[in-house]
Amino acid sequence: MFDLCAIAPAAWLGVDIFPTMPFLATAEPEGAPIVLAGVLLTLVFIYTASKLGAEAAKRVDFPPVLGELVAGVVVGVSLLHLVIFPESGLQASDSVVMSVLQWINHLTPEAMDSIFASQSEVISVLAELGVIILLFEIGLESDLRQLKEVGYQAAIVAVVGVVVPFLAGTVGLMALFHVPAIAAIFAGAALTATSIGITSKVLAELGHLKSKEGQIIVGAAVIDDVLGIIVLAVVASLAKTGEVDITNVIYLILSASAFLLGAVFLAEIFNKTFVKTVEALRTRGSIVIPAFVFAFLMAFLGNALHLEAILGAFAAGLVLDESDPRNELDNLIKPIADFMVPVFFVTVGARADLSVLNPLVPENLAGLGIAIFLIAVAIVGKVVTGWAVFNQPGINRLAIGIGMIPRGEVGLVFAGIGTASGVLDKPLEAAIIIMVILTTFLAPPCLRLAFGDEEAATETAIESANASQLKPIPVTTEG
Repeated sequence: MFDLCAIAPAAWLGVDIFPTMPFLATAEPEGAPIVLAGVLLTLVFIYTASKLGAEAAKRVDFPPVLGELVAGVVVGVSLLHLVIFPESGLQASDSVVMSVLQWINHLTPEAMDSIFASQSEVISVLAELGVIILLFEIGLESDLRQLKEVGYQAAIVAVVGVVVPFLAGTVGLMALFHVPAIAAIFAGAALTATSIGITSKVLAELGHLKSKEGQIIVGAAVIDDVLGIIVLAVVASLAKTGEVDITNVIYLILSASAFLLGAVFLAEIFNKTFVKTVEALRTRGSIVIPAFVFAFLMAFLGNALHLEAILGAFAAGLVLDESDPRNELDNLIKPIADFMVPVFFVTVGARADLSVLNPLVPENLAGLGIAIFLIAVAIVGKVVTGWAVFNQPGINRLAIGIGMIPRGEVGLVFAGIGTASGVLDKPLEAAIIIMVILTTFLAPPCLRLAFGDEEAATETAIESANASQLKPIPVTTEG
């Protein structure tokens, strides 16, 4: 899975996803306080929605992350317009935040557009930082030794989870719906990756992140991430030039492999350096600041290599998981993650436009049939990955397959690139968005049910064993 950070590789590939979005530095100096006001008000809506959604989900026994995603949909482009972004096609006048700022500051339409774009850029960057911190935290909570043990299993799961949905989606769209080849390839590519952020958060909430199933899912999702970047490079190149740049593909494969394997092999050196640095410092933040310096440096290197920042952050967490101050670092990271990560999950939901589900809109009808097909392929193509695991008796294969289902922000990035390049028409774009929404929302409760069945079976087995031990032994007499 890759996330909002995939915008950077997309830009490197020459795909201009958000051509009208200026950076904050391009705003007029006198408008900076208004941009800050817009960011602050947007964060008020994000954190309020996040907490209300998480609490509501918890009370009905669903993972809180699902509540945060649904809350994002409620406050986003689909309903309340409290948190919206220019790339959704809406204008500054559609934003509740901008309406409040306009009422207070009497902004001109041109100033509103500029401030809307700038404050949206800031929120997007905060969301990217949120997912980087999330993946750093997930890396810290993962067991590198166990991840190494399931490494080959995770690799097999990842490869099956990329190849099966990609081939089934591409061939099916061309054969059944007569979709042009390049568009079908693009849609098939949108089916490949896994949203590691969403799945990992659910696994952590369910207490299964360090289980063998959880480690296989996380490991496979990381490998999916690498494969997803490669697929993105191929299809974006295909969409732009009509031909695949083999040199780019080879470069991505080699650099991604070297980056991940290098981080693992150099873990001992990184750990010793980190421990010595912590021991030498005497002021506040002596543990958490060096940890974030290392995490952000690794994220930067991942981005600089045209991979993903979240891969670097995850690798940093894996490496520091073996260090002596890890337990204390875990406790220090949690409140920071609680502050930053909700921005990511709420904005993922806020960007999802549920209006594409409306069958009364004529232009949506053509996409609904394709959407049903893509949803089926998206679910089945990942569920079968659980049965790619071998020599693991008693493992929950269904949970592994379900854990690979959510596409999350990755599908939205594919849809955005495809639309910007002119490859996807409206029905196919709508179908991809529907697939992304449903797989993202269905996976957390289904994963909970899958692990719930496992726990119920375990409890039944324990009860049966206890009952058999307590069963009275028949006494026989002679004579």
